[in-house]
Amino acid sequence: MPTRRETIGMLAAAAMCPVPALAADGQGLDRIARAKGLRFGSALSSNPKGASFDNPAYAALLRTDCGLLVAENEMKWQHMQPAPDRLDFAAFDRMLSTAERNRMIMRGHNLVWHRRKWMPRWVEAHDFGARPATEAARLLTERVESVTRRYGRRITSYDVVNEAVTPETGKLEDTALSQAMGSVEATLDLAFHTARASAPHAELVYNDYMSWEPGNAAHRAGVLRLLEGFRRRGTPVDALGVQSHIITAGPDTRGSVLAYQSEWRRFLDAVSAMGYGLLITEFDVRDNGLPADPVARDRAVANYARAYLDVTLAQPQLRDVLAWGLTDRFSWIEGFEPRPDKAPRRPCPYDADYHAKPLRAAVAAALAAAPRRSARRSAP
Repeated sequence: MPTRRETIGMLAAAAMCPVPALAADGQGLDRIARAKGLRFGSALSSNPKGASFDNPAYAALLRTDCGLLVAENEMKWQHMQPAPDRLDFAAFDRMLSTAERNRMIMRGHNLVWHRRKWMPRWVEAHDFGARPATEAARLLTERVESVTRRYGRRITSYDVVNEAVTPETGKLEDTALSQAMGSVEATLDLAFHTARASAPHAELVYNDYMSWEPGNAAHRAGVLRLLEGFRRRGTPVDALGVQSHIITAGPDTRGSVLAYQSEWRRFLDAVSAMGYGLLITEFDVRDNGLPADPVARDRAVANYARAYLDVTLAQPQLRDVLAWGLTDRFSWIEGFEPRPDKAPRRPCPYDADYHAKPLRAAVAAALAAAPRRSARRSAP
């Protein structure tokens, strides 16, 4: 039992933690989403001082707004297998157990990040020997099976492949693995076939960050070609994960929306016409070209996000919406691309002090306005 001094110390520490401010409507985002046959969730990390259940303020946001979670990094190949002879599931095991104790579902992200930069270094440097295709198939199969068999039915949706299309050209990106296999297509197909065989219950997703802004046309076209190829070859892909790291271009968010929405709707319709489901997997808003004033900036971000979500959520086969973090305090964007004026980025539904922002209200309104979905169907 703690002493009186220790108890006072713990209470004082707790009092110093920011207290999350709930939205005025008092409803969690997942509750609003579920009324329309959707689910809402967020990324989290294993850092006890960051976006994790070990951080009381962040945990409160997760419990308020989320029914669905995804690990930022802890399932990625380079984290789970940092060396050929070393498997480390500990961080993700803890995250999954905590999610389950809180009656939340976790997605699997990701089994293969098909970019040279993000492949494990040991895979890129691997000697594939005299029979490179056989050796590459072994490595890939072992990676997919090591995860899917370990977690079984505890994970019901996987980003099997992440970002295989080069944004600038729309062409598939080679890695040491795909070069050894003989083609990118053969590599991706094997990943999905292996996942289907070892996790037949799970939704299998191709995940990428093509978006609606100008400069994304080649990326969108490349993703459509990839999805067409999957269907033509009988590759078991169930859905497209639309990351949704959307980017403002300036204060005229209305003008931007009018310019973007027709092409974006055409892209989503083409995906749907091939029989794929849709997910928003990593939503946030990069506040480029907006004034430093946080009030004006938050208003513009919220308007832009609402327009994007309205168009995207109009697709009836889209059933899951995940933010790539709930609070500005831990957003990846600050380190990736700081604002030129040095003003802190404000990309998430809650600010750095865990207070709900207009973006949170925009997400809630978009979910509430979304068409009602029919009953969720299981993956084949």
